[in-house]
Amino acid sequence: MNREPSPFSPAGQLTAVWALACWLLCASQPLLWGEAPEGGTAPALWWWQQPWALLAWGLGTAAAVGGLRPSRRAGSLALAGLSALAALAWLQLPPAQGAAAGAAGFWLGVLALAGLAWLGIQRCAALQGHASDGVWAPLLFGAWVLYAWQLLTVALDVPRVLLPAPALVLEALWLHSATLGGDFVQTVVKAVLLGWVLGSGLGFGVAVAIDRLPFLQRGLLPLASLSSTVPLVGVAPIAVMWFGFDWPSKVAVVVLMTFFPMLVSTLAGLQSAGRLERELMHSYAASYGRTLWSLRLPAAAPFVVGALKVNATLALIGAIVAEFFGSPTLGLGFRISTESARMNMSLVWAAITVAALTGSLAYALLVRLERRVAFWHPSVRST
Repeated sequence: MNREPSPFSPAGQLTAVWALACWLLCASQPLLWGEAPEGGTAPALWWWQQPWALLAWGLGTAAAVGGLRPSRRAGSLALAGLSALAALAWLQLPPAQGAAAGAAGFWLGVLALAGLAWLGIQRCAALQGHASDGVWAPLLFGAWVLYAWQLLTVALDVPRVLLPAPALVLEALWLHSATLGGDFVQTVVKAVLLGWVLGSGLGFGVAVAIDRLPFLQRGLLPLASLSSTVPLVGVAPIAVMWFGFDWPSKVAVVVLMTFFPMLVSTLAGLQSAGRLERELMHSYAASYGRTLWSLRLPAAAPFVVGALKVNATLALIGAIVAEFFGSPTLGLGFRISTESARMNMSLVWAAITVAALTGSLAYALLVRLERRVAFWHPSVRST
């Protein structure tokens, strides 16, 4: 009978000891400083004087003690859950809300939470045997990064112009959802999507033509390589002058950026078909079209999808940067440029968040497409 492996290591035990030591030291140090009377010193407040600190201390200590011994899937998820609840309770303290100055006890608690975060991610990354086990570690990592961003920017009183807290970015997303929705349509739907399809399709078609007529390789490949070396900041103003300020100029920039990666990847994929397989198709008197459809295109599928993934990112970057050089009063690039000039960094980060989420979603969809189209390839079967 196979037993579930224990996600436990000596390094994880040392991390649990670190977290437990920080929690114990936290109990012996002042948590925060109160308001100082005139001509006096600020009184120290201790963790037992703050209900949220008491709750966080209890949950965090329980999670650290649980991390000292091996545990299987349920125990690892429970440790991660207790750590998350302790972190949420710690976030309610006055220093984390920007209402008071944190003392040594507060920062020791932050160090303890950092240890618990590392331990929880390590335990969840080692889980095996369930379909959802591969999701927990990246979710926890992302959640802890956002938590550290929120906690440190508020507790250290980082200026909003330098780095706004995630809560302010979420607020900007909610308040300006209609504006950002229009920007999304202008940049992603009109410029990125159309440019990505045209550029990738053109690169694919030229690659097939070069493969069919090798003499074209001497003339077209150098020109394609030259197009990839043209700097974006030099092309974008010219495209605006040629095609106007609206989305067609952004489509032109995206087409130029996505053409060469698809061309090179498709050519490599078409040439990756084995020699024995090609000779077998030749022995069957298969035409070029039949060989292309039955052998060479399936062999090139992983390369083509890989180029599509690269182009999805390039298209988004190209359209946003192109909007810096001329755009109507819409677009993610236009919003980032204008609002950064106004020092409205919350809205700037909100626009960046929309772009980042769009790129991540597009990449995830293309990964799923790759697993369906090129399921036979070793690079896909091994994931």
